[in-house]
Amino acid sequence: MDKAQARQEIERLRRELSEHDYRYYVLAQPTIKDYEYDMLMKRLEALEAQFPEFQSDTSPSRRVSGAPTKVFPVVRHRKPMLSLSNTYNEEEIRDFDRRVRTLLEGETFEYVCELKIDGVAMSLVYEGGILQRAVTRGDGEQGDEVTNNVKTIRSIPLRLESGRDDLQNIEIRGEIYYPKAEFEQLNRERVAAGEPPFANPRNSAAGTLKMQDTRIVAKRPLRMFCYYLDAAGDHSLPLRSHYEALEALKKMRFPVNPHARRCKDVEAVIGYWREFAAKKYDLPYEIDGVVVKVDSFEQQRRMGFTAKSPRWAIAFKFATEQARTRLLDIQWQVGRTGAVTPVAHLEPVLLLGTTVSRATLHNADEIRRLDVRIGDAVVIEKGGEIIPKIVQVESESRAADSVPYQPPTRCPVCHTPLVRLPDEVALICENITCPAQVAGKITHYAARKALDIEGLGEKVVELLLANELIRDYGDLYTLRAEDVAQLERMGEKSAENLLQGIDASKSRPLARLLFGLGIRYVGEGAAKLLAGHFHSLDRMAAASEEEIAAIDGIGEKTAASVKDFFGRKENQAVLEKLRAAGMPFEADVPEPSTASGDDRFEGKTFVFTGTLTRFTREEASQMVEARGGKTTGSVSKKTDYLVAGEAAGSKLKKAQELGVTVLSEEFFLEMVGE
Repeated sequence: MDKAQARQEIERLRRELSEHDYRYYVLAQPTIKDYEYDMLMKRLEALEAQFPEFQSDTSPSRRVSGAPTKVFPVVRHRKPMLSLSNTYNEEEIRDFDRRVRTLLEGETFEYVCELKIDGVAMSLVYEGGILQRAVTRGDGEQGDEVTNNVKTIRSIPLRLESGRDDLQNIEIRGEIYYPKAEFEQLNRERVAAGEPPFANPRNSAAGTLKMQDTRIVAKRPLRMFCYYLDAAGDHSLPLRSHYEALEALKKMRFPVNPHARRCKDVEAVIGYWREFAAKKYDLPYEIDGVVVKVDSFEQQRRMGFTAKSPRWAIAFKFATEQARTRLLDIQWQVGRTGAVTPVAHLEPVLLLGTTVSRATLHNADEIRRLDVRIGDAVVIEKGGEIIPKIVQVESESRAADSVPYQPPTRCPVCHTPLVRLPDEVALICENITCPAQVAGKITHYAARKALDIEGLGEKVVELLLANELIRDYGDLYTLRAEDVAQLERMGEKSAENLLQGIDASKSRPLARLLFGLGIRYVGEGAAKLLAGHFHSLDRMAAASEEEIAAIDGIGEKTAASVKDFFGRKENQAVLEKLRAAGMPFEADVPEPSTASGDDRFEGKTFVFTGTLTRFTREEASQMVEARGGKTTGSVSKKTDYLVAGEAAGSKLKKAQELGVTVLSEEFFLEMVGE
């Protein structure tokens, strides 16, 4: 066989195998036996090995990569993958319908209803007709790239076969799931091998997508249903409605759930929801509700978004499920800020496919309200929450000698007397050297959104504390590699990597350091406001409580907490350790009006909202502050300008109500002269 013949045969085999993948995994209508498929694959692999110049990443033989995936890079989505608002009852879906009718001012419209697959949301980006990236939803703004693992899912095309130029650079979104029957078989195999079973199909799908060995991933029968099609470049697609997009996806050979349906009104929507609430256990995959969308893209565009979700869609979820069990104990956990909260320990019970042995009790007031006691029969419920909650106590069946539960008066870890602060419901341990608080603070300091210290998780923090190598996060910067290497499960390489991660934290910006300090009530947003106002940790520490509270977006409670933190001698000692280590006590952003003498924005306050396409929020803040102005995170009467990007939500509405001047990105750039 010469090269020309080999190339022709390789291309024929690839087309034939791709066709069989489509018929088996998408249509569920196989036309050949597994043995025949395997022989075709072996023939292709042999030819590609004999003629390596014809190898291609889009070949069916290359779905499984030989090399392990060591890291999953974080990738920003081209457009945010927003969550949907949700409801569990018919009256609220009618309220949604009334809001839609009001926004569309009497126009005729239709809904599209789809099953809400209980899986892992995924974005697929095709460039030049080739699958380039597969990224998880993550936090909606950015997610983990898991391309190699997603390529093993044979229902997902590696190359587009549409033949249309306008459908070569596109983004597809959908839900990756683990079929029920295969999940049950997987758990049987794990139990037989002495391994713990997976909790539910969704967790199994999520865990599989983050495995490093694609050969193992390829053996897991993951599937995907696609529900979103958009251009990945500057052009737009000639589609007028969501239903048209679903039909286009089918023609492009993507797997689309067959139960999607157009509904002419809200009664048809409710009928669809009732139908599948009854059928959900008969489906071969898990669903937890129905997604309802206004069909027309033009109407969707005009309806727009709130700050968190589209106004034209809602998740109509199935009613929460309940289970009866018994309360065995109430244990109290100490958080990094000293809040002491109760957790109910239960007799294990199956709820929504998951074995549940814990439930939240929120606080001591909730325990009193429920009058829940050790040994009580209780009803637990799991709706949208990750951790179930106790919703009912069967007091009539409790023992005659049962006594009301008494919350602790001392910290369960350090035994310091607990207090309740004014206007607070939580019990507080005020001992800032409490071991549980110390461990929590250091773990928080090292978290991704704070100082992002790779390798410093909860277990390593506990190990360092237990061996008295550190007492606080300031001690991290004087750790010695030889001391860390001697610890259990560490070694020289792990110690070296940890110290490199600690050293890298010195380059983080001031706002992240401030967030990492763990000051009560100072979250990410407040940390950015404080860093943007003072540009210096020392200036912040020296500021009065009134000055801090006067910052737009910082309240009196936060200001008091900041002053209390910097006023404590224990914290001052830790801050000096950080200073000695070279941590960023000064912000890189120049003081307003000092960098260039440009003070055109002096005395003006800007707020930025929506998706900004011409610059980042940090760059925008720098442009404002370099010209004498300031930026805040919330709109108030003191706001002079709101710069609104795409999908601006509640801040835009509030600005309009207050009469604040609203600017586009382009006009803002004209104002700054760029």
